[in-house]
Amino acid sequence: MAEATRPIKIIAGADDFGTPLKDALVSHLRSLNIQVEDLGTSSYYSAGADVGRRVSQSLSSSSTEIRGLVACGTGAGVSIFANKFPGVFAATCLTTSDAVNARSINNSNVLAVSGKYTSPETAIEILNTWLNTPFKSACPANDNKPWPEEIQNFLEKSLVEMPEIGKGEAVDTCAVCCLVKSRELNPIDLIPGGSMKILRENPTSAFVRFRLGAWNRRITTRDVHRVKYYEDTEFFIKWDGHWDMFFDEDLETAKIALHKELAK
Repeated sequence: MAEATRPIKIIAGADDFGTPLKDALVSHLRSLNIQVEDLGTSSYYSAGADVGRRVSQSLSSSSTEIRGLVACGTGAGVSIFANKFPGVFAATCLTTSDAVNARSINNSNVLAVSGKYTSPETAIEILNTWLNTPFKSACPANDNKPWPEEIQNFLEKSLVEMPEIGKGEAVDTCAVCCLVKSRELNPIDLIPGGSMKILRENPTSAFVRFRLGAWNRRITTRDVHRVKYYEDTEFFIKWDGHWDMFFDEDLETAKIALHKELAK
C-alpha cells in the first residue's frame, strides 16, 4: 500500500469514556512528530461537534491538511455530531479494514474510535492505517484489488459532489437551536442590548443565562407565553424541535409593559 502524505495537524477530542484511548492516540501521534491540538474532554456530542467544526472550517481557510480524531464509548456518537458540519466525513472504525475502506471510498477526514471496545494497541493500528491509506486505494470492499476505472472516476467525482449536499437548503434559525456552548450569541440580532449564553446542555435541553437589555420576551411552542426575567438570569429550556424565540421589544417598551403589569 502506498503511503499517503501525513496530515500536518490533527484536532482531537473525546468524552469521558473515550478520553483514555484518545490520550493514548494523541501520544502516539506526537511520537510520529504529527502536530496535534487536543481539545480535551467534554460530552460526546460537544466533542464530536467541536472537532467537526474545526475540520470543516479548515477546508476553506487553511492551506494545510487538517484531520480530526474523536473518541467516545462506542465511537458512534462522536461520529454523528462531527458529521453535522459541511465537508466532514467522519467514520467509526473498529478494525483496520474499516479504516482502509473509510479512507479509500469516503476520503474520511475524521477518525472515530471506541473507548470501550477497542484496545490502545488495536486503536494505534487503526490510526496508522487510516493515516497511511490514500483515497481510492485498493481496499477490502473491493477484495483488496485496484478499483476499476469507472469506479475511480465515480470516487473522484464524489469529492466535488459530496460537499455540495445540503447547501442552499432551508436552515433552522430557531434561537434555541442556535445556542452554541460557551459562546455569546449575537447581542444585536437576537437580543437588543443584551446577550445569551449556554451553560450546561444535553441534546434536548439546556441551562441558559440571559444578560438582557430588555425585560419581557416571548417564547413560543405552539402557544405564545409571555415570560419575565431580569439581567443575569439563569433558567432551563427544554427543546422538542418545535420551539422558537422572538425578541421583538426594545428596552423602553419592555419596561412600560412590565410596569403596567406590576401596577395591576
